[in-house]
Amino acid sequence: MKTNEIYQGDFFELINQVDDDSIDLIICDGPYGVTEKKWDKINNIQEFNISVIKILSKKLKTGGALYLFGKPDCIDFIDYRPYLILNSKIVWYQPSRLAQGRINYTNNYDIIAYFTKGKAKTFNLDDIRVPQLVELEHRKRCENVPSVVNGKFGKTKFNEKGKNPGDVWGDIKQLTYKSKELISRKYLHTIQKPKKLIERIVKASSNERELVLDPFAGTGTTLVVCQELKRNYIGFEINPALVSICKNRLYLGDVYYKIKMA
Repeated sequence: MKTNEIYQGDFFELINQVDDDSIDLIICDGPYGVTEKKWDKINNIQEFNISVIKILSKKLKTGGALYLFGKPDCIDFIDYRPYLILNSKIVWYQPSRLAQGRINYTNNYDIIAYFTKGKAKTFNLDDIRVPQLVELEHRKRCENVPSVVNGKFGKTKFNEKGKNPGDVWGDIKQLTYKSKELISRKYLHTIQKPKKLIERIVKASSNERELVLDPFAGTGTTLVVCQELKRNYIGFEINPALVSICKNRLYLGDVYYKIKMA
């Protein structure tokens, strides 16, 4: 299978053409199992996700990473441990969601489950640091405690480049109807993710010229980000209309594609 291509077809069929132990990073933003849309109708999302994890784990290189998107229960009640290590359950906090819950608290976040095949071979922290928000006086006081000055937490001192973004990402907002990068309103919330979100993942868990797989490419944001960040990529998408969008974005570039569609 050639790299830097988007392939039309079903993930469960196309994945057989990918060599085992060949992928450095997988960004899997597939069905959530929460809407009535045809592509999202899954009888049991946990069973679906464990089948995907089992398959994708074979394609990852040792030390490679898989980021799996979903709702809070997307990997509950399944045993992924024979296949991959769960390093973090990243909370992508989206405060702009309408708070319409009447008998329960409204869900204001998605989960991004960060797995690796063994110990992570790549984590480029300096590429994804975010601004420090701690007051100077408080920071200095924290840095003077014994466990930081002479202990095992010495490397946690203030870094001028910023800090680790942590496992709650509230600094990257979901797309809205007014977002300039939105391809179409019908892809809002369910298919298209912000480029900044994907950029953080690609920068953190891959290096230039490494290979990234997106098994549910959608509007092609992951592929476009990989192209811009000089990563190789392979994308799968079953919907021919979305494949066409992916190809146009990759061929024309996002800026010119938006001009064409305006």
